[in-house]
Amino acid sequence: MTLTRRDFTRRTLLGASALAMLPQSSFAEPAASTPPMRFIFMHRGNGLFPRVMVPPTFSKELQDKEQKKVAFEADLDRHELPEWLKPLTAHKANLTLLQGLSGKMCTTGHHSWCSSLGVFKANERISSIRRATVDFELAKLFPSPMEHIELACFPLDGGNPRGSLDGIAQGFSARGPQQPNYAFGSPQIALRELFKSVSTKPDELVRYQLERKVLEFVARNEAGRVAGLAGTEQLKVKSYADAVDEVQGRLQKVEMMKDVLRKHTPQLAEKYLKEDMTTLDRQRGHTEVLLAALISGLTNVAAFTIDELGHHYTGIPGLETEKINMHDIGHGKVFGGLTADEIRARTEQHHMTLVDTIVTRLKNVPEGSGTMFDNTMIFYFPDSGETHHSHGTEYPFVVLSGRNAKLDIAGRYIRLPNYGEAGHRTLGNWYTTLLNAYGNPIEHYGDLDVALEKFKHDQRGPIRQFLA
Repeated sequence: MTLTRRDFTRRTLLGASALAMLPQSSFAEPAASTPPMRFIFMHRGNGLFPRVMVPPTFSKELQDKEQKKVAFEADLDRHELPEWLKPLTAHKANLTLLQGLSGKMCTTGHHSWCSSLGVFKANERISSIRRATVDFELAKLFPSPMEHIELACFPLDGGNPRGSLDGIAQGFSARGPQQPNYAFGSPQIALRELFKSVSTKPDELVRYQLERKVLEFVARNEAGRVAGLAGTEQLKVKSYADAVDEVQGRLQKVEMMKDVLRKHTPQLAEKYLKEDMTTLDRQRGHTEVLLAALISGLTNVAAFTIDELGHHYTGIPGLETEKINMHDIGHGKVFGGLTADEIRARTEQHHMTLVDTIVTRLKNVPEGSGTMFDNTMIFYFPDSGETHHSHGTEYPFVVLSGRNAKLDIAGRYIRLPNYGEAGHRTLGNWYTTLLNAYGNPIEHYGDLDVALEKFKHDQRGPIRQFLA
């Protein structure tokens, strides 16, 4: 097969090295005395019922307010958490249960693709990606050698991408308009690609060195072609050359981090390296890689698709031998005598054990005058709304915030005004709040909800009561 210059460059940039799939940036270093903030976006498919977020010890008055979706706040230290959230009991002071955000301007229902992170309608077509998703916008504010990593439990049927659990494939975040991100599907390949510069395996080191040589060749070849071209062709070739330069810059940054990377390369148990691992083990393995990437300083922002509607779950407690299609759970199917709600609860409780692992580990890593968790925010939310066939009127969020987070929300259950009522807020308002708090003065992030226009409420800007 003949390999054209364009194919060669594309394969080098998008195939030979996982670093090439990561965003281009200036890699500005934060001041040594000021640790960067870190953000982890953990999202799941099949919805998250607002009712399961409610503490069982709420008084009748609070329960009535919740049922009517009347705005209120409650201190979590006075209440018991729902059973599935109990793994987070030790972190109540850092916990926020946020209810009432809407996202009708997003794609809802079975699959949201980049929608819930980018606040726009999306589908499987790359042309539908309108902007960088909020995780990438935050990554720009706190640059790092890899800027952003994404891990995923890919679907096997339905959704995007589909067909393989392992490998590297189109992810659920976006670097910019019509620029989908790429995600690691297995802990093994994530470990290999992120930490291969310090691998102890000779074949991986050889491959890494070959990739660097290929990039050096492409850089010289493409840069030399620019001077002899004009117009559109010159712009195309220059973009290739610039992209290669950016990848080389990442490699140089990683080379400078070798001592740190060796120290923090995760030693994954054998079960996390198998291709036939259970879903729960895949999620645990991804969590270990995510932690290693954060603690080593490879990245300050990570996206983790814990599951997707088309994912077939294995390893659920009590159903270890079953392969469960989450689409069937969305339609109330019973498996092994367990109701769909109970299966949801068991998977969601497992997700909270992963969150607990992340928070606990980061609380034990010294940084500055405190710990790494002091400079971390974690978000757990449904990527397609409040239920299986959602309308987007609610996107419940579980948030964990360190003490240096610039939002005044920790330790509280917060119910925002109901959809259409004065003061109601959307995902766009929520993400605008995050971006404004951390240095991006954007007036409003994301699309507006045209259905809210009839209520004549201003739906732009941040949620001001959240700003510390």
